[in-house]
Amino acid sequence: MPRLRTVVLVAGAALLTKRALRRRIQAAPLWPMPALEEPVSGRPRSRSLRLRITAHETVADGVVQLRLEGKGLPRWQPGAHLDLVLPSGLVRQYSLCGDPGDTSSYTVATRLVEGGRGGSREVHDQLALGMRLEVRGPRNRFPLVEAPAYLFVAGGIGITPILPMLRALPEDAEWRLLYCGRTRASMPFLEEVGKLAGDRVTVVAEDEDGRPDLDGLFADAVAEGTAVYCCGPEGLMDAVEARLPEGAELHLERFAPRTAPGGGSGDTEFTLELRRSGRTLTVPADSTALAAVRAELPGTLYSCEQGFCGTCRQRVLQGEVDHRDELLSDAERADSMLICVSRARGDRLVLDL
Repeated sequence: MPRLRTVVLVAGAALLTKRALRRRIQAAPLWPMPALEEPVSGRPRSRSLRLRITAHETVADGVVQLRLEGKGLPRWQPGAHLDLVLPSGLVRQYSLCGDPGDTSSYTVATRLVEGGRGGSREVHDQLALGMRLEVRGPRNRFPLVEAPAYLFVAGGIGITPILPMLRALPEDAEWRLLYCGRTRASMPFLEEVGKLAGDRVTVVAEDEDGRPDLDGLFADAVAEGTAVYCCGPEGLMDAVEARLPEGAELHLERFAPRTAPGGGSGDTEFTLELRRSGRTLTVPADSTALAAVRAELPGTLYSCEQGFCGTCRQRVLQGEVDHRDELLSDAERADSMLICVSRARGDRLVLDL
């Protein structure tokens, strides 16, 4: 009898262990495999940090700088940016402009955009000292490469990713900087730029000097192998790209999604099939895949609507994508798209949604 009782107890314990293990496996993020009950599409791509705002100061007309403190923060390289998850739920991207060697804080700056979509207004008016803010990243789509010479072109707040690059350049590096803005008072970090660059910087304030002489700049400063870095308004980047000489290497950091050739005139209507939902939609030429999807599936995640944050990323099962984002790598674009900005290159796409 005692032996039978022992067998029953052992069998019972084994059964309980098996059930507990099954529950634990089913709760795991990769359960069940290989067929997930829900697609992995449409989820934030980076782990989040909760950082405390320890500085919120005005550094130029309409420009606020934030310092976000934590412990053992991931390191970053010049050109990297953060995703800030604002209290409203909006996600916005800001270039890191502090010291890459500082693992206790991150520094970003943002210009107030009147008539924008609300993110910059929230940073300026609603964030305050002591608040904790969710942050994702850092990520870098604008890295500083090795080159025999450099030309940097910054427009206004576009100086933020370029400033850490200037600090990181070797003392014997050959480089020039064109820094332009509406007024000197609206151009952040102007004094530090002057100290770093000396006579290698040309500062152009539109209210004083008019528009920058890009033709003269490229004639004088761009030789074979020069790495040209530009960040600023779309018009400035288009002008730089149009003047890029053969043999120079162009690097752009955009604040807005790429447009179709001809300023969007190339957009056409296409069909979008949502395979898991069993629905087929029409995306008009003057609208987005995101808008069409959310009309049918209002719970579809999204945030920036500019192709930067990755929240709306979806897996593509069939069709060729016209990628217009500034986030996904070439490998990720092989089977994914950001539906807020990217479109079909043909007349049909099929999504795992």
